[in-house]
Amino acid sequence: MIRFKTLGFAIAMTTLSSVTLAQKNEPVKVVKSAKENKVDIFIGGKPFTSFLYPDTLEKPVLYPLHAANGTLVTRGFPIAPRAGDPTDHPHHIGIWFNFENLNGLDFWNNSYAIPASKKSSYGWIRTDRILEAKGGATGVLAYHANWTNQQKEVILEETTRFEFSGDGNQRIIDRVTTLKADMTAVFKDAKDGMLGLRLAHELQIPDAADQKFTDDKGNVTVVKGGTDKLANGTYLTSAGKTGNDVWSTRGVWCKVYAKMGADSVSIAIIDHPKNVNYPTFWHARGYGLFAANPLGEKIFTNGKSEKNLTLQKGESVTFRYRVVITDGSETISAAKLNELAEVFGKK
Repeated sequence: MIRFKTLGFAIAMTTLSSVTLAQKNEPVKVVKSAKENKVDIFIGGKPFTSFLYPDTLEKPVLYPLHAANGTLVTRGFPIAPRAGDPTDHPHHIGIWFNFENLNGLDFWNNSYAIPASKKSSYGWIRTDRILEAKGGATGVLAYHANWTNQQKEVILEETTRFEFSGDGNQRIIDRVTTLKADMTAVFKDAKDGMLGLRLAHELQIPDAADQKFTDDKGNVTVVKGGTDKLANGTYLTSAGKTGNDVWSTRGVWCKVYAKMGADSVSIAIIDHPKNVNYPTFWHARGYGLFAANPLGEKIFTNGKSEKNLTLQKGESVTFRYRVVITDGSETISAAKLNELAEVFGKK
């Protein structure tokens, strides 16, 4: 048995037991709120996540996310801060999908922390209707949204469909997002995109260097290197890259994993063969940002090549991703993730 050791504990790098793999899928319940712009997802009777799309957010998000054992795997700040939460990057909320440079507008970094005088440089994703919300063996949630400028002029129309499933030790989200251009839409290669996830503190990589965090009021907190007692995570890609070396590399999948409570908990993002620039580049940072960005080629290759995806009016592009959250005594193996990727690639 090969084990990965970090901060004094060991996480087994072996295949999950046949008992775990044979578990039966649990029923999924999808509940649309009558009073809020929110849809709650339950798996096996337990909260999994909520789809949030209020006007107070600059984009729709899935927030928070729980592992099957109930562990929160996403950061609480800024919606519901928990003790020890870093307060940097207030635009990092749960799981989201957007991009840093579309027609010169920054959709990624927009948040309540941006001064009104600078908002014209940023874009919004406004969800205008829920298309489908139903439970069953697999839960389904679909919505329509518009990618707009500050004047609410539509650049892209987004149609997204989520499929939610899970068993006693695993949760899976399959996301299919189609973007249709209402005008010429240019995604200029940029670092910040596209499917992003902000990790719980424990899943961060331990950092030996001092770190500075700035909250929404401009207050700066300095965390001395080596003093963080919670962070114990690391990354692994399908190409064998680990830790901070994952950033800017390509892979069919990437997982982050750590000890959380008594269990090993992991989150994996799996790319799809039909996606642009497959296999994707990983914008995965030790401080807790975990993102798949197929449209950052110029940055990730140090200018050796670039993509600059352009859609003419009426054209569309589709992005497909699978997110797998697993808990148990052992971390999910590379072999099992390869199996999940192969199955997903055929969808």
